[in-house]
Amino acid sequence: MADDSILALESDGTADTIQLLGEHLINSILENKSRQEIRTIIDNGAPIWYQNETEGISALHAAAYVRDAELARYLLEQGAIWNAVDKMNNTAGDIALSLNDGEIYNIIRDAGIRSEMLLSALEYQENPSTILLRVNDETSAGSNEVFLTSRLRFAKDDTGQDVCFVQAGDQEVGVMMGWETGIMKETVLKLCKNYENAHHLKVLNVGFGLGIIDSLFQALPTPPALHVIIEPHPDVLNHMRELGYYDRPGVRILEGKWQDFLDKEEILSVGGFDVVYTDTFSEDYTDLHRFFEKLPNILASPESRFSFFNGLGATNSLFYDVYTHIAELHLSDIGLDVQWYDVDVVPDSDPERWGKSREYFTVPFYRLPICTMDLI
Repeated sequence: MADDSILALESDGTADTIQLLGEHLINSILENKSRQEIRTIIDNGAPIWYQNETEGISALHAAAYVRDAELARYLLEQGAIWNAVDKMNNTAGDIALSLNDGEIYNIIRDAGIRSEMLLSALEYQENPSTILLRVNDETSAGSNEVFLTSRLRFAKDDTGQDVCFVQAGDQEVGVMMGWETGIMKETVLKLCKNYENAHHLKVLNVGFGLGIIDSLFQALPTPPALHVIIEPHPDVLNHMRELGYYDRPGVRILEGKWQDFLDKEEILSVGGFDVVYTDTFSEDYTDLHRFFEKLPNILASPESRFSFFNGLGATNSLFYDVYTHIAELHLSDIGLDVQWYDVDVVPDSDPERWGKSREYFTVPFYRLPICTMDLI
């Protein structure tokens, strides 16, 4: 069919016509047709969400390839899917990033932030889920209830790192891995360095995992005067007993989920914590947001510091950027200021050293959040 015939075609709702218009829309953008022509194709019913058969690119991908910021903004306003991935698992934002096109990248990122903030607001009360990261996942990786009844395996992998695995569907996934040690060391340093109350610290950690961050808290020049650990999984609790945490001075272990304790006497009677950290498994961003809202009640003073494992969306640079910004906005809403520190997580000596244990965190650096009360 000639271009003029396609341009005059209006969608009749059939699959063939939708595909024809979708392909024509993408090709027209890649061919740098006029914006008016593009608008006419869309007005005639071309599906903006369509991704072509060969590469899986969408109209938004095409706009990023030709570096047309105004068109990218228009497509997003018309309902383009900001986080659609092509057959190489690249979003349109990734394409823009690869071309050093900061303008288009920021347009797509900001659209993602708006979209996910709206989703969070709509689903916060009725249906807490995160479309980007948790989509109908009923395995131990996506359901906290399933995870807490699943058996865990503590071992060393082929690289010699400590690992904690859980079976999730037909694959075994990492609950916590030894490669995270560098992140945890930097986290404890930023949380505790130059703290004026260093000799009488009250620390709360939610989620023990392999015990990496708790061992670092215990290894401080002066161990915390009070070190509370909230952990719900029975296998992890048994692991803690084997490591002697139940017998350590100043350590108090609360067996259960953080939702069971943060409003209860066990936590409130402490009078606030100097340092709070959380790193849970099989919870989504909605759960983390709810944890944020508890912070004003559990931080001891304006000097108190808070951090969390910032791993949401870490399989893609755009997703990671979006969730980092969303977390900052929500923390600001409750009066916390965030400082971000980049931590390199790719060892120079052997970038492939950790193998499949790094599949859930594939961006090259970790953005470490350190939060304090905003006194302005």
